[in-house]
This record gives sequence, structure tokens and C-alpha cells, in this order.
Amino acid sequence: MRGKKRGLLDNIFLFLSGTLIIYGFLFSSGWHVAVSEPLKLNIPVPIYCNNIIAQLRQGFNDHQESPVNIVPQVRVVPGGQSIGVLLRSQGVIVVGHSIIQDQSGNKVNPAGDAGISIGDVILKINGEDVKSEGQVRDLAARAGASGQALDLEVKRGGDIFYTKINPVYCTETSRYRIGLLIKDSAAGLGTLTFYEPESRIYGALGHVITDVGSTEPFDLSEGKIIGASVQAIHPGKRGLPGEKIGIFQDDKQINGTISRNTKLGIFGNLQKPLDNNGNNMLMTVAPASQIHEGTAEILTVLKDEQVEKFSVEIMKINLKAVQDGKGIIIKITDPRLLEQTGGIIQGMSGSPIIQDGSLVGAVTHVFVNDPTRGYGVPVEWMLREAEIFPMEKNIKMAS
Repeated sequence: MRGKKRGLLDNIFLFLSGTLIIYGFLFSSGWHVAVSEPLKLNIPVPIYCNNIIAQLRQGFNDHQESPVNIVPQVRVVPGGQSIGVLLRSQGVIVVGHSIIQDQSGNKVNPAGDAGISIGDVILKINGEDVKSEGQVRDLAARAGASGQALDLEVKRGGDIFYTKINPVYCTETSRYRIGLLIKDSAAGLGTLTFYEPESRIYGALGHVITDVGSTEPFDLSEGKIIGASVQAIHPGKRGLPGEKIGIFQDDKQINGTISRNTKLGIFGNLQKPLDNNGNNMLMTVAPASQIHEGTAEILTVLKDEQVEKFSVEIMKINLKAVQDGKGIIIKITDPRLLEQTGGIIQGMSGSPIIQDGSLVGAVTHVFVNDPTRGYGVPVEWMLREAEIFPMEKNIKMAS
């Protein structure tokens, strides 16, 4: 295969040997192509005419080689099922402060005085790894009774700092306290995006789970996903995002580990093959460069565990937005979905986006001022993050 590229004007010459037909998607570093589909180059190809030879001679005739990576097509089972996401953090997360009335009647907050802020993660107390709220309560009680301070190791963002807290006897609760509201876990409702049967790897949400009061990723110690059933819908309005209300069902089919919490979603392995109501048909994954503006569908649950299709429109694609995952802008167009939800709502994150019979992305965020619109992430990016894409065979394409 050979191509000749002259600045913004492209003459593409393809030399095919035998019957190899390939499929392409464009990256800044070259092309990735999969066997058994036509090559598609998403670049304009103007007519090359003699009257522009002079312009080409003025500097628009550079030649270079671009890599073309040939990979097998990837097929996965699309999701759409509601899932419960359960996370346990490294340490305990500070979610608030609590004022303490001491024995003199004064209102004090020892943790606040020690510089502890909402969103901080307490990793160790007196050199002991912190794993639960109860553990912190017991350590504070013992230290207070003996008149000793607690030595804390605290994580804030990417930094670690150390501080001391003197527990105070609270007359209202009759125990020693440090004035913090903490939690050691997080839970929420989301949507499964895809499942790869051979490896049992799944991807969900399409975005990172963050710590309370920050944009930092939740510092995952362990976690799992389980099945969930949607019981009610709170519709979204301008300035007020809606949400799915669901219950977790630990005895249901979906049960898996969470091994990674990334900017492109959560990933892990299911404990057993997914029973998708008998519909485990594999679907081709479309490369990011093949996503186009126009009609599409999403898969999501509005009632109980029933996955349904709803119409949307892909309004814009930005393949440079890898850092935040917001590569697609979609608009909900389905009348029934708009009537019941008002648009994109919490719990819909991870809902697969289907276009032209292929899995192309996942819903991730809602526009607060317009709940009918929101962002999506190209599913190819999720698959690369999950390391499902196979090794690539590299050839050169002259350009």
C-alpha cells in the first residue's frame, strides 16, 4: 500500500496485493486498520490538477512515511444493564466536620484546628493503616482516655502530610472525638458499557469516580460491581440533574471485581459469563475515527432490569479530547426518554452508544444547563484503557 501526500492536497495511490481488504481509522501518529473491511480515510482528497503545480513547488510537496497498524477487528457484547458500584478506599475519606462541646461548654473542632479538610484521606493513625470508621473511633477513644495525641498521615491530592490531633471528650455523646465525619467506602448506580466474553473483562461508566470534594480519582483499595434494578426516575431539569433510583441485587447475574478506576471508566473482570437475557451477540467496535455526526442509539434501563434502545443524535466529535474522555457530544431525541427522564440523568453513565450497527461510545456527562445534551467517550478509548485491543502489526505508508 502506498500513498502520496502533498501538504493539504492528497493524491492517494493504493496498491493491493491479492484480496486483502482493510479498514482504517485515523490517528495523529498514522492509521490503524483492521482486516476484512474497506479502508476508509477520513481526510479530504482534492483533485490534483496541473495548475497547482506551482503552488506545490513553493513548499507543499513534502513527503513522509506514516505508520499503518493492522489489527484484527474487535467484537464485544454491548451492555446497558444498570449496575451497583461499590468501592472501598485506601484509608478513610473526610466528608465533613463536626463541632464538639467539651467539658467546659466550649464549641471546638480539633480536626479542623489540625488542618484536616473535606476530601482528605487519612491513611494511618499512630503508624497503623486505617481501614474503617470504627477503627478511627476506637483509636480516638483510647488516645483520649490516656491523654495522648493521635499522629495522622494524611493524603491530599497527590501530596502526603502529617499532623497531630488531641481527642476531646464530648459531653453530648459521652466519648472522645476528633470532630470528623468520615467514610471508608462509596457506592453508586451506573451502567455497564461492554463485556468481552473470552477474557471476561468489562468496562463501565466511561469516566473516573472521584473523591468527595475534589477532582482526584477515588483511591481504590478494593471494589466490585453487582446487578441493580431501577425503581424510580427523578427527571432532570435545567440546572438540576436528574437521577435513577435503584436497589442493589447481590444475588443477580452481574458480579465482578473493580481493578481500575480511570479517567475513561472503571474496569475489571466478571466472576462468571454475563447472561444478557439470552442476547449475548457480539457487536463490532467502531474505531473512533469512524464515528460521525448523525443518528445513533443508546442502551439503558428505565424500569427494573429491562435494557431498552433510545434514539439520540451525535452532534460533534472531538478526537483530541482523550485527556478528559469527552470525545463525543450527543443530544437525546427519543420522545419517550425525554418525557420520562428529561434527558441524560445520573445513573446513565456508561450507557452504550450504537451507530450504524457498531458500538461507538458510552454516555458520560450531562450538560447541567441543558439536560437533553451531554458528553460521551469513544469506546475505542475505553478498550485501549482496558488493554483489550490486540497487538498491532506495523507497516509503513508513504505520504
